[in-house]
Amino acid sequence: MPRPTRFCRFYIASLVIAICCPAAHAQGPLLPGAGPISRSMGGASTAAPLDATGTLYWNPAAISGLPSSELDLGLELLNPRSTISSSIPGGALGPGFPPASASGRSHDDAGVFALPSGGFVYKPEESRWTFGLGLFPTAGFGTNFAGSSTNPILSPPPPLGLGLGHVSSEYELLQIAPTVSYQLTDRLSVGFAPLIDVAQLDVTPGVFFSPDAGQYPVATSSRTAWGGGFQAGVYYVASDAWRLGASFKSPQWFEPFHYQSADQFGRPVTGSFNLNAPLIASIGAAYTGVDRLTIDADIRYVDFRNTLGVAATGFDSTGAVRGLGWNDAFVFALGAQYQLTDNFSIRAGYTYNTNPIPDQNATFNVASPLVYQHQIAVGASYHLGPNCVLSLTYCHIFESSITGPYLTPQGPIPGATVSIGTQADSLVFGFSVRF
Repeated sequence: MPRPTRFCRFYIASLVIAICCPAAHAQGPLLPGAGPISRSMGGASTAAPLDATGTLYWNPAAISGLPSSELDLGLELLNPRSTISSSIPGGALGPGFPPASASGRSHDDAGVFALPSGGFVYKPEESRWTFGLGLFPTAGFGTNFAGSSTNPILSPPPPLGLGLGHVSSEYELLQIAPTVSYQLTDRLSVGFAPLIDVAQLDVTPGVFFSPDAGQYPVATSSRTAWGGGFQAGVYYVASDAWRLGASFKSPQWFEPFHYQSADQFGRPVTGSFNLNAPLIASIGAAYTGVDRLTIDADIRYVDFRNTLGVAATGFDSTGAVRGLGWNDAFVFALGAQYQLTDNFSIRAGYTYNTNPIPDQNATFNVASPLVYQHQIAVGASYHLGPNCVLSLTYCHIFESSITGPYLTPQGPIPGATVSIGTQADSLVFGFSVRF
């Protein structure tokens, strides 16, 4: 094939991905994978290159292990469901205040989010180089809780109540990953991807502003924040049965999120908030020693403790929230694929996350109740022809929650508690063309 035709294919595929992947919502500290194949494997793809999107997501070196060039387009429909509960005993703030105990539980109405993703890998003939481009949502959250007269944390702000009132949030992070991999030997490949990030953060109330008479302004309609980092990886074919992989994703450094708002009297309020994405280190091993079967296990370390906007916690001297107060997290992903026939394959995956939110920081995370720990997934792919593949995956995040003290800028309310939790279901559709 002449070079101009190859270049045109690369350009057209890249353009299709860019058009089809606008910024989208995610749910959780980080998505375990991207695309239906990676998601059905529980995100275990560091050492098992099964598709372009999932491989680009976790290990740039492993794209050398794909059997051919490939273009993927995927869409995930995610339905998260979060809850907030709180209680305050009567007289907690002094005799007769509040006059009676109060407690309540609220469900959010965030709706169904659409998460498009795409990946393109190009393997030139008789070359040790492999090129790729990935676009996918990598992290985020979205909540929408109505104000409440019975749930104290959602009651009106002072002086009419003791809470925050209506709480909503929207955080989305889209990552663009131009990638290159080089095959050093027949068994060892290395890869690198400079990462370009686009993010937006809207929160009501804007708790990272200083409150005025106990009320926080809204922090919505922020401009898009740009950031970047890099990812590097290695991929090693140890034998006919074993493959190993490792990758390092740097912190994603962002410009501040800037806001122009107003206080309760309509006076202008401006401010900014710094929020980066964490460093992630991954290792994986894949076993292919049984005919038609692939098993992959990944372990990841997520460095939240050193991530700006996530590590800090508590209130500053003005009453503004300093951060979410997350701990480091470990992620274990296990996935298996079995090729039932030449045209039909099935997969199953499991993901376990250690909870990054300590109980004592539940109050600071009412707009980001990302406490899920267990996730399962099942999926299947069908070959429409030698080069076209349709894939479908179902994922379920089991409900998990934490309970901590009810904190205010003046200190904890004696005997009062706040609980947050979430669960989710999603369907992932995808289409792949291999050439």
